[in-house]
Amino acid sequence: MDINSLSKAQLTLLIKQLIVEECDKEDDFEPEDILDEEPLFGRKSRIALDSLDALQLSLVLKKQFAISIEGSKESRKHLQSVDTIAQLILAKQA
Repeated sequence: MDINSLSKAQLTLLIKQLIVEECDKEDDFEPEDILDEEPLFGRKSRIALDSLDALQLSLVLKKQFAISIEGSKESRKHLQSVDTIAQLILAKQA
């Protein structure tokens, strides 16, 4: 997949689709329902992803975008929101 050909809006929508599909949230959310800046994890999260979701999301991001997220500290930092995931992908592609 050529990330450089995607706009930021297209990239964030793709990330949202991956979250909904890979984390089994199809019954709860449409990809468009997820806000770019809202937290994906934690008590204040409407999306309410857990540690297994983080692992699944890390694996699909590695497969789709050839990025690797290692360690819990780095995972927490980069998987906070759709926006932080998009920033990571764009930084790795630059």
